[in-house]
Amino acid sequence: MIDNTTIVSINATSSNVFHRSLANQPLQAVRAEGNYIYLNDGRKLLDGSSGAAVSSIGHSDKRIIAAILDQLQTVDYVHSGAFSSKATEELANELAKATDMAKVIFVSGGSEAIESAIKLARQYHLENKQPERINFIARQQSYHGNTLGALGLCSHKPRRAPFLPYFSSHFHHVSPCFAYHYKLVDESDEAYVKRLADELEAKFQELGPHTVAAFFAETIVGATSGCTPAVPGYFKAIREVCDRHGALFVLDEIMCGIGRTGKMHAWQWENLSSPPDIQVVGKGLGGGYAPLGAVLISAKVVNVFTTGSGTFINGFTYQSHAVGCRAAVEILKVMKEDGLIEQCYQRGIFLEKLLKERLGDHPYIGDIRLVFKIFLLAKRIIHYQNLESKKLQ
Repeated sequence: MIDNTTIVSINATSSNVFHRSLANQPLQAVRAEGNYIYLNDGRKLLDGSSGAAVSSIGHSDKRIIAAILDQLQTVDYVHSGAFSSKATEELANELAKATDMAKVIFVSGGSEAIESAIKLARQYHLENKQPERINFIARQQSYHGNTLGALGLCSHKPRRAPFLPYFSSHFHHVSPCFAYHYKLVDESDEAYVKRLADELEAKFQELGPHTVAAFFAETIVGATSGCTPAVPGYFKAIREVCDRHGALFVLDEIMCGIGRTGKMHAWQWENLSSPPDIQVVGKGLGGGYAPLGAVLISAKVVNVFTTGSGTFINGFTYQSHAVGCRAAVEILKVMKEDGLIEQCYQRGIFLEKLLKERLGDHPYIGDIRLVFKIFLLAKRIIHYQNLESKKLQ
């Protein structure tokens, strides 16, 4: 047993930061500009993944820095329980217009946004006089965040493993829509969609349709399977199951949203009759310039609160932070001024064409998936697989 009064030196690192790994000292960044990160040893690294899919418009954009400095000189922080700010209102208006949503909650990141969405869905049903709706359904191979509620909702096994005793039994999972791995031989997209919709219907029936609060899904799966879009018609069919039973339909676009697919929101590629009941965004919203996430709420959900208690029992210290919101307002302006969403779409098509021409028939490449996924670089996820194991699927 280690004497817990003694600080054990690991690799003789001098940092007092409890880094993610204590075995290795992280690289020391001294500057970041454009698509590059500069290290204290003189090296220059291409930030090809935008950090954790965050810095989607690049580092140190002078327009955004100027906006942040201006905001700091006017309103830096006010408590959201009593105050709002011009930046917060402007950002909410921009996001609502882009989605036909009604209201927006601003928090410090994706995990907080997911926690808020879970609580929002629960309180929606309480306001609707349906307290029996306590179950949530998500998908296997999903990742929604690193807080306990978000981890309980997702099925990222390595991240969940140490905390299994703390997860609620009211979180449930169905199969993902991952055609490359799970669509049967000779099964059409339509048949695959029907099979998945039937599975969700069966889960509703197993739990009791009147007990399900919401269904959560990443519009395009990121962290657990790598840029995995659903087959055409999937979300329309899943939405119909949710609507039929009165459960909320919630889309997580923390990683894939805010322009990364060639549209502002990934679900806008889907043939949905209306926006999701709740949508969660993050990462690219603050673009690395500020820690920021958001919950976009449909009129359907807002109206129930408006005619009910009028209160959402939820809140965070840095909710609706003026500086974060101002940064995001400027990021959205830069995206429009520079035509980044259209560039993402066009470059994505070009990259997809090149990859399929040069690698499509390669014997050790099983799948090439692009949904024009990361700004300007169009994230490439190629699934390497042994030929024999591919034949068995």
